[in-house]
Amino acid sequence: MSPLSSFLLMTCLSIWSMPPAEGFHLPRCQLVNQTVSLEKEGCPRCHTVETTICRGHCPTKDPVVNLPLGHMYQDVCTYRKFEYRKLELSDCPLGVDPVVQYLVALSCHCDRCSMDTSDCTFESLPPDFCTNDIPFYY
Repeated sequence: MSPLSSFLLMTCLSIWSMPPAEGFHLPRCQLVNQTVSLEKEGCPRCHTVETTICRGHCPTKDPVVNLPLGHMYQDVCTYRKFEYRKLELSDCPLGVDPVVQYLVALSCHCDRCSMDTSDCTFESLPPDFCTNDIPFYY
């Protein structure tokens, strides 16, 4: 075996022997603390709260050959258990209900993305984004 082929074989074996997430040092799907902005139409300001969300890597597979009847689903890091908490916004005018709800993740797992509890888009707004911070020009 030539030195070049030995080098290539050793390189391939060392890469293939690593599990995918460890091979690229990606954090696994897990609970993380996150600051999120809460706002409500009719209330002038955003309020930030600390909550827990699900974030991290889920193993996926991409087939070499796409079969016409085969469906490929890629899992995302999503909520296994969650609850909603309420916060009363302090600066809402009279006539506007000041109570908002926000999601608190209790546990996470890799599964299909549920539009009921998650933003399943490719690139979404950051969790602390506030539309009240966008200047409006009249």
